[in-house]
Amino acid sequence: MDTLSYKTKSASKETVERKWYIVDAAEQPIGRLGSKIAHVLRGKHKPSYTPHVDCGDYVIVINAEKAKFTGSKWDQKVYLSYSGYPGGQKSITAKELAAKKPFAIMEKAVKGMLPKNKLGRAMFKKLFVYTGEEHKHGAQKPEPLSI
Repeated sequence: MDTLSYKTKSASKETVERKWYIVDAAEQPIGRLGSKIAHVLRGKHKPSYTPHVDCGDYVIVINAEKAKFTGSKWDQKVYLSYSGYPGGQKSITAKELAAKKPFAIMEKAVKGMLPKNKLGRAMFKKLFVYTGEEHKHGAQKPEPLSI
């Protein structure tokens, strides 16, 4: 039997080429934008995607405070945190969180769409969220990501 001359190449940590993308979150729905960003962070937009390798790209999000929720989620959406102690559960609405940390809503949306393991934590480190137009990654020459 003749062996095939073509084989599917699996990406490895050494062979991954990463790009930098910039996304303007102004007037974008948070969930839909977060889904697309998580897709790029995982590397699923590349033909060389390998599930067990972090082959995603870096993403910079600007104007995170101008992203929007649809419907009445600003008042109804609740973020919960639990310290592990009895009575240690805290809740905060999206409107209150936006007043304190406007970038945290986008971070939480994207983090919830990534894998809940070591690989997902490594992918999340490639996300940079900023309020306003300014960011400190000009030297990386980020390309605009079409969403």
